[in-house]
Amino acid sequence: MRTANTLNFDLHNHTNASDGTLSAQALVALAYKNGCDALALTDHDTVMNVASAQVAASDCGLKFIAGVEISVSWVAHGDIDSASKTIHVVGLNIDPTNKMLLDGLASVRGGRIARGREMSRLLVEAGVPDIFEEAFLLAENKDMLSRTHFARALVARGVVKDISAAFKRYLSEGNPGYIAHQWSSLPDAMRWIMAAGGVAVIAHPGRYRLDSVGLKTLFSEFKALGGQSIEVVTGSHSPDEYAPFASRCKEFGFYASRGADFHGYADTPVEPGQLPSLADVDSDLKPVWSLFH
Repeated sequence: MRTANTLNFDLHNHTNASDGTLSAQALVALAYKNGCDALALTDHDTVMNVASAQVAASDCGLKFIAGVEISVSWVAHGDIDSASKTIHVVGLNIDPTNKMLLDGLASVRGGRIARGREMSRLLVEAGVPDIFEEAFLLAENKDMLSRTHFARALVARGVVKDISAAFKRYLSEGNPGYIAHQWSSLPDAMRWIMAAGGVAVIAHPGRYRLDSVGLKTLFSEFKALGGQSIEVVTGSHSPDEYAPFASRCKEFGFYASRGADFHGYADTPVEPGQLPSLADVDSDLKPVWSLFH
């Protein structure tokens, strides 16, 4: 007998409206082929493709959940000496027409092209050919130029073998092409998601290089602001991270989320619908989709 936490809900995926490679229609078709019970589209800082994905999902009978992934510059409350860290907060089951949300997302998108030019300059200083134009051409939505587009350009130039190597060598914090960017604040992102009737989820918490104290601080602030969920099973976690984050999820009384963080066939280790279920990791996890109405 199927229970809520065995359902194949995949709640973190991207299209070419941000830094994914597939159209909304192609993403929905892939999720349907892979047996998803439900799919969420969570492009970075935009809901441009949500309506198209909704139509495609309705046409094939796949449950669809409108979402977005908001970029946040987070500094632990009261820690004025600490540099900000980029955190991603997913909003699920949102109203994609909400004005407060749309205005907030527009404010976050500003400055991506200028940041890209500076990233390219720093990479040239590090001995890499100027790849700005290649990266810019790869961004179908030019306002959403991102590190992933630069990673793909580095692979295409033969500078690195794959996307993962591009981030590890050049584009992650502490490396030549990384630039800290001022995104939204955590309180603002939470206000936008909740104004749109959504549920806030911390995306892939294992990616942020936070120690146990840092994670506790982030989770505590997030919960105090109305946050209800963290991603436990995600394509951006290694399988050995599932159980530790399941434990933290229960420790803080969060609901658990699950999503491939799919960007494209060459970019992402797992397709939507192909992750272990929440029940496979921990049968006591409460699925975030139980909050959707």
